[in-house]
Order: sequence, then C-alpha cells, then structure tokens
Amino acid sequence: MAVRRAAAAGARALQVFTAKPTFYNDKAGIKPEKAAKVHEALAEAGIERHHVLVHAAYVLNTASPEETKAMRARAGLTREFERSTALGAGGCCFHPGSAGESDPAEAAVRVGVTIRHALESVPETAGGTKVLIENTAGAGRTMGRSAEEIALMLAQVPDALRHRTGYGLDTCHLFAAGHDIAASAEAQRAVLEAFTRTVGERPAFFHLNDSLHPFGSNKDRHALIGEGMIGVEPFRWLLADAITAGIPCILETPSDRASVVEDDPSPDPADVRMLALLAGLLTG
Repeated sequence: MAVRRAAAAGARALQVFTAKPTFYNDKAGIKPEKAAKVHEALAEAGIERHHVLVHAAYVLNTASPEETKAMRARAGLTREFERSTALGAGGCCFHPGSAGESDPAEAAVRVGVTIRHALESVPETAGGTKVLIENTAGAGRTMGRSAEEIALMLAQVPDALRHRTGYGLDTCHLFAAGHDIAASAEAQRAVLEAFTRTVGERPAFFHLNDSLHPFGSNKDRHALIGEGMIGVEPFRWLLADAITAGIPCILETPSDRASVVEDDPSPDPADVRMLALLAGLLTG
C-alpha cells in the first residue's frame, strides 16, 4: 500500500518502515511472499527498487556508551538491514543516536563498529542495499551533525565493505544544525561540497523538508516546503544541482491525514501538493 500511495501521488521514489519505528524490532523478519508483493507493486508503479529507502527505528542508539543499549541497537540495525536487503531496497538509513556523557569521537567509533557488524552479518546481494547514516539536527549530544562526525563513523568500516555503506542529508537537519543552505545558491553549494569532500563521496539520498524552527536552532521539526524557515527557493537550487541527480529525494513532510485506512491506496493530499511543487521547481 505504501508503494501504491506513493505512485498515486506521482512519486518515483519512496521511503518505508519495515516494522514499527518505536521498537527495536531485533527479531522481526520479512517473509519471502511479502517481499514478492512489494516487488510486484513496485513493478506496477514503475518505481525502481534502488529508489526505495527504508528508515530504521527511531529508538536505535548506536552511539550509546551504555553496553546494553548499544548491543540492542546493534541487533536492531542488523535485523533492519536484513529486512531492507530482503526487499532489495537501495538503502537503510538510520539516526546514529546520542553520545550521552561519553566522548563524541568514541561515540562515532561505536556507530561505525555497529555498521561494520551489520555489513558482516548480512550477505551482499545483487540489489546492493546499503547501510546509510542520516545527518542530524544536532540537539543535545546527538551524533551526525557534521561531515567530520559522519566521516569518522564511516572510517571504521573496512575498505572491502565500504561500498556497502554511505550517508544521506536531511535539509531540515542541515539548516537546524547550522549549515546555511538557505542564504544563497553559492552558500548551499559550499555546504554540499564540504560534506562530499570530507566524507569522500556525495550523499546517497536527500530528505526534503522545510524547518519549523530557525537556522541553527538544533530542533528537528519538519514543515511543508515553503511553510517553514528555509522557504521554497533553496529547494530549486538543490534539485538543479548535479549532486541530486539519480538519487532518491524523499519527502518527510507533515501529513494531511490524522490516520490511514490500511487498504486505502489513495495518496496523502499533502504529498500530492509537495510533489507538484517540486516538479514545478524542476521545470520552472
């Protein structure tokens, strides 16, 4: 149904949860027949599997200095990667979590070790599913607000496995963390070039969201594009940039619906508006 709703809204890429995002889901799996139904729906919609992104559970804290939490997060991310691989998704993205009272550099290493464990535990398939770090808004002690932190996490992955991982950028998170993507096209380009240069590769995905709170607020509160502090024009610059060519650009904007009927394939009206707006930016 997620595939059908996305296609009905006019999307050519989508993001899904493979289990409830408020649980670790370290024992949940995906049956082959369920994966087959998803693949059939994608084929009918004309959406390529590598343009599907899976978002890992919010509760995973791979940066935690507490061994019990860190090990539970490791198991949860590994199982999430297993489910994502079964779907043939392009990638599984996750929030690194909080360093708590520990040293941020040590926390970054813990995140990288967790990624390595997931990659070593799940065999590579022809689909080439990747484990992808998502940048964060930088509230409190959360990790992943800077290119340097993301680079340190990925540096823990052996060269032989490095092609199976990467990172993505959320526009609200960038703005809230103090990366000025809205001042001018040149300023935005400088931010993207800094991430690409520091991490050593371009992002594997973008989350397109306006920000409810001001620049540098460190608050992760998404808004509909054009209804927040970033505004519409920076998204025109982003979509026109070669850095977004060929990769999934995913909306994580507010819904017009309070709830969704399980067997209803109709699109969310807010998604329809947002996709029309983005299409207009591409052609206008």
